[in-house]
Amino acid sequence: MFSQLTLGASLYVGDMLFYAICFLVLMALIAKFAWNPVNAMLKERADRIANDMDSAENARKDAQELAAQRKQELDNSQAEATNIISNAKDSGNKQRGQIISDAQKDAQLLKENAQRDIDQQRDDALKSAKDDVASLSIEIASKLMKKELNSESQKGLIDSYIEGLGKSNESR
Repeated sequence: MFSQLTLGASLYVGDMLFYAICFLVLMALIAKFAWNPVNAMLKERADRIANDMDSAENARKDAQELAAQRKQELDNSQAEATNIISNAKDSGNKQRGQIISDAQKDAQLLKENAQRDIDQQRDDALKSAKDDVASLSIEIASKLMKKELNSESQKGLIDSYIEGLGKSNESR
């Protein structure tokens, strides 16, 4: 058959009809046995690619949402850290103020106690001096007058002398 085609360089209608029928049979066999599975395979592949693209798009959106959520959490963490630091500073300042206030109160209390002690010691010393001066005055007066004074006259003499001492101390 091919020999006639190539050697004669002319085309016979019978051969052409045979080739056409063979081609149609081949196409029918291909359609029956290969076309549908290839089509199904291509459709499945197209669906898989579409699903992969959808999955990739969803993954990208999820990643963007996760990144936004992480950024929000980071911002919240930074704000919380700033708030904690601010609270710690405020607490430290309050504590420092409380310590200074307590120290000032303690110093004032010590100063008041010291002043009270000084006043008490001054009063005690003054009373002791008054007693000593009174005794000495009585002795001197007794010796000078050569007579004993009674208790009322002693008391009057002592009181007048003490008043004189108090005035002289106040003038200092």
